[in-house]
Amino acid sequence: MLAFIIRRVGQAIAVLFTVGLVAFCIFRFMGDPVESLLGQEATQADREELVERLGLDDPIPVQYLRFVGDALQGEFGISYRLGRPVSELIAARLPATLELAAVSAVFAMVFGVLFGVYTGIQRDGMLSHVIMSVSLIGVSLPTFLIGILLIWIFAVELGWLPSFGRGETVQVTENWHSVLFTASGLKSLILPAITLGLYQMTLIMRLVRSEMLEVLRTDYIRFARARGLRRHAVYFSHALKNTLVPVITVTGLQLGSIIAFAIITETVFQWPGVGLLFVNAIFFVDIPVMAAYLLLVGTVFVTINLIVDLLYFAIDPRVRFDAPGQGT
Repeated sequence: MLAFIIRRVGQAIAVLFTVGLVAFCIFRFMGDPVESLLGQEATQADREELVERLGLDDPIPVQYLRFVGDALQGEFGISYRLGRPVSELIAARLPATLELAAVSAVFAMVFGVLFGVYTGIQRDGMLSHVIMSVSLIGVSLPTFLIGILLIWIFAVELGWLPSFGRGETVQVTENWHSVLFTASGLKSLILPAITLGLYQMTLIMRLVRSEMLEVLRTDYIRFARARGLRRHAVYFSHALKNTLVPVITVTGLQLGSIIAFAIITETVFQWPGVGLLFVNAIFFVDIPVMAAYLLLVGTVFVTINLIVDLLYFAIDPRVRFDAPGQGT
């Protein structure tokens, strides 16, 4: 098991360094940081002083190693647009994105598993057909269109929920202002959380349903029924347990995409998170913010994939048996 963990961690570190190289190339070769920071009216002496201070006259490998070292310390340079450290901007915006992603992930996993199990068990029921038909909306429609439809129905026509913003927040720490402890904040969170999690929920639901239908046809389920076990025990203790491996794999990948896809949702609902910060950075060609966001999303994906690999190893005995140094 130790060799498996070391190998997976080494692969994760290699991927992170590759992502760092891509982010460095964006940071170094897109635009002119001296021009962006000083403007056209700066003197040649000012430009040379800034070039030396930023280390832009150093060899490219030295600049890359410095960039990686600063990134490991949470330093990503100064925003060209706002003139503030990028780490401060991300720290101020990240709690909003994490809260939205966490609520969306819980929504997707809970309802995805519940609906998947129900439609798998009651596959010929009327309600199952309705759920499967409605789920096509989450799979077929783009995220921004789902958000606009929800705004039109629940904010414009019914007036039940706000259409943009975070609502009232409560300061938990210096950089964390949470919407989870106020009524207006929770109401503001509902529509963007559903918009962001609906696509992931439908994928999880369809995967769970497919796995449940396959598992329910196996011999050991027939044997469990023949032993007189209750339906609840057959469905949840035997069938659902054996659908966890592929579900965990896909769910882990989808949770990573929630952070990435938050860009669209935050733009539609003007949610003041990291995704909206990235969109504004693209509009104003704010390279340090763009590079930092790429590193952030890459780190999230790599971390989640590493956790999924370790869970896969813990849950599926076949992986432990096939891993080098395990089994025979």
